[in-house]
Amino acid sequence: MQRGEDVTVLDTAIDPRTPAYLANRSAMLERLAELESALEAAKAGGGEKWVTRHHARGKLLPRERVEMLLDQDSPFLELSPVAAWGSQFPVGASVVTGIGVVEGVECVVIANDPTVDSGAVNPYTVEKIRRAARIAAVNRLPLVNLVESTGAAAPTGPPPGGAIARDLSQLTADRVPTVCVVFGATTGDAAYLPALSDYTIMVRGHAKMLTIHPQPVRAAGANGRPVPEVRSAPTVPAGVTGPADQLAEDERDGLRLARQCVRRFNWRKRGPHPRTSPPPPPRYDAEDLLTMAGPDAQSVFDPREVLARVLDDSDFDEFKPATGTGLVTGWGELHGYPIGVVANLGNPFSPAETQKAVHFIQLANATSTTLLFVQYTGTPAAEPNEAADVRHGAPLVHAVAKSTVPHLTLMIGAAPPDEAGGIYGRAYEPRFLFSWPVERPVDGPLGKLPDDGVIDPRDTRTVLGLCLSAVHSASVEGAEHVGVFRP
Repeated sequence: MQRGEDVTVLDTAIDPRTPAYLANRSAMLERLAELESALEAAKAGGGEKWVTRHHARGKLLPRERVEMLLDQDSPFLELSPVAAWGSQFPVGASVVTGIGVVEGVECVVIANDPTVDSGAVNPYTVEKIRRAARIAAVNRLPLVNLVESTGAAAPTGPPPGGAIARDLSQLTADRVPTVCVVFGATTGDAAYLPALSDYTIMVRGHAKMLTIHPQPVRAAGANGRPVPEVRSAPTVPAGVTGPADQLAEDERDGLRLARQCVRRFNWRKRGPHPRTSPPPPPRYDAEDLLTMAGPDAQSVFDPREVLARVLDDSDFDEFKPATGTGLVTGWGELHGYPIGVVANLGNPFSPAETQKAVHFIQLANATSTTLLFVQYTGTPAAEPNEAADVRHGAPLVHAVAKSTVPHLTLMIGAAPPDEAGGIYGRAYEPRFLFSWPVERPVDGPLGKLPDDGVIDPRDTRTVLGLCLSAVHSASVEGAEHVGVFRP
């Protein structure tokens, strides 16, 4: 550490020419190239043929709709963009979800991709949409649905049921505004979305809603075996008899009307504003983050090196630096927002680490400070001993579970987050959870999304900054009591 200008600045200059760093960088760039390939596949939707046909009908692609909805030059934090990668379903799960700014208001946006099986809903789609709705609920973010979907995809088993509709109803009950723009034919459970939203906009001549679920029938296929078909069912066109609050002349007009709705929300954030504006950037180059995480589980690094390239001015006040050295805790700011950091080095916790973590989480709750968990997900070889005794981890489980301040999690290392997330993983419901590229840029097994996206390490500060802004749309309040350590 070094003292300068009345701040504690992390002194973590590294030599990027070191062989170990060069090997880490090379491995990371390979994983990023694979991730970029998956992202391009997601952006391609259903392929050139269906994209061309969609444009020929005068319709916009989902990301074009999102871009036109958002404020000009504002960022869009896309969530789980490569969901379903490596599965039987197209990359992206036929839906785009994320957080963007509409008329100065941060909103969750969900946009079906009609170029992929006509926007059909598969198990990944359901999980991705439900995760977006959950983020809207816990962070008090208005939700904008850009709908064009044929309902459940076949042959993926039974339809997703009313889970998505239930989530939308709960948002309305919690007084979180919801807007729905219907761009085309909408069937199955998606047909309920316009009726359940606070504001409904339908594009004249294109928007149609299936009023009843289609009934499956059997017909003989080319080989004589029965194949499923769907009988036609009545639809309600956009018009006087439809559920529209407003009719749009075309898609662009529909997005204009959606922006108009958001402008009239009179929406205000409940959390505190950034303490420092404009925030000072880190003193170290984000490019160095490519060298941090190694390709194997035994590659352990000092998390202070990551923090020095993420926190404002590389300023980090470490808490109990001489105690429980297998865990790093301390205070800093990120894009002006105060945060507490709990960084795990990947080793089993001893009583000292557990006591340190519990105490720190208590302090964060006492000061209503958002917590950032930096979790190294490698699994260094170690013999079972007293330090690994599960009893030492129980108080920390209590502390994390009872903490009410927002939790953000950053997964770093060689093991996928669904395997090594522990108390910082999806099971403990952090507000946001992102991971650096691991062995494959996968957002989880079928029906599960263990993280909100795999990100380029160099984008860590930007992504966490957007998350911090989002969580401050709701009140940031700590619990009075989060746990007691009993050695």
